[in-house]
Amino acid sequence: MLKADFHIHSEYSPDCDTPLAKIVERCSELGINCIAIADHGTAEGALKMREMAPFTVIVAEEILTPQGEIIGLFLKETIPSGISVAETIARIRAQGGLVSIPHPFDTFRGSAMNGRTLEEIVKQVDMLEVFNARSPLIRSSVRARAFAREHNMPMAAGSDAHTPSEIGNAYVKMPEFRGREDFLEALAQGEIYGHRTNPLKHFKTTWVKFKNLIR
Repeated sequence: MLKADFHIHSEYSPDCDTPLAKIVERCSELGINCIAIADHGTAEGALKMREMAPFTVIVAEEILTPQGEIIGLFLKETIPSGISVAETIARIRAQGGLVSIPHPFDTFRGSAMNGRTLEEIVKQVDMLEVFNARSPLIRSSVRARAFAREHNMPMAAGSDAHTPSEIGNAYVKMPEFRGREDFLEALAQGEIYGHRTNPLKHFKTTWVKFKNLIR
């Protein structure tokens, strides 16, 4: 069985300073043996992590569109932020990737995709992140689970870790998979575990972003 955290950030994100080696170390301590590195606006860190980690790494990217963020998984290269939802999905598909929507219905995030947009693209979405450890309100997770059930979508979870201590705060226990082809089938058999991250962790994220901006 895999213990998978599908939403982790590294030093390649502008609001995170966690080295790749530290992520490997922390995952090994926790028994996390499958991760998706989903940095903001780049797949570079995920590509490097795949070469160095002793466990399964899915190359992902959190892409900001005008209507909210989309995560592409099983990518081969970076997809630029700022393009439309339709173009983002098309570029993920062109790489043979899967489309996931992170932290839907989270009213505290301006980058969260709203329900109207999600309804418009639901047939193009492969999986939904129904538990994000950094989402402070239970109601967003409840709404996300209900949406996933209504549309028969596989449910994912991720810590959205921007610091090492957050890794594994949300994860999925699921069967092993061979690749993109049988991933969704394995995910559909998974069970979600975890707890919400202390909101004070957001201050670290803000500080790192500010520090990188003034460099």
